Amino acid sequence: MNLETIKYDEKGLIPAIVQDARSKEVLTLAYMNAESLKMSIEKGETVFFSRSRNEIWHKGATSGNTQKIIEIKYDCDQDALVVAVVPAGPACHTGATSCFSESIFHSREAVETNVTFLTELEQLIARRKAEMPEGSYTTYLFDKGVDKILKKVGEEAAEVIIAAKNRDAEELSMESADLLYHLFVLLQEQELPFQAVLDVLKARHSESDEPKETE
Repeated sequence: MNLETIKYDEKGLIPAIVQDARSKEVLTLAYMNAESLKMSIEKGETVFFSRSRNEIWHKGATSGNTQKIIEIKYDCDQDALVVAVVPAGPACHTGATSCFSESIFHSREAVETNVTFLTELEQLIARRKAEMPEGSYTTYLFDKGVDKILKKVGEEAAEVIIAAKNRDAEELSMESADLLYHLFVLLQEQELPFQAVLDVLKARHSESDEPKETE
């Protein structure tokens, strides 16, 4: 990248679209100036310019939710950046994986993959954890703490086993859904992104023909 060709706006800023290098999900839209862009390249992690605070800030310096930079690209007009990163935690201050978690339009013709839905579920649970709305079962679990969540994971795992032993496909489907939900709550409580689980599966798959469990 030739930094001299970058075109900043009248305030000396350029928009930076941050994207997960693995899932390709857009995580946030931030801004950089010449200094923060240079620092980002030198550190190998995102450094932005805060328009509200009027200062440079290193993403994750306080929270630990840093973003390791894989690639930085600029568009054909050299006035916008796409920053591909591997995040160490959620991008949004609400605790959601992405700042873009609310949809205002969704075409009925849109194709939704299973992984996309699971990402949306993760984001929803993250919002519940951040906002803790009254009457929410997810809020109840976070309020009770990790012991309650672990108990529910264990109970749902047992229900999956019973359904499978009974050869009850409908019950197995429902109990498996319950188990997945509570597992996602546990991952959020532990601040472990679902992508970390997918990364392990991918790594194991690349070593053999099928995923295998750790002995």
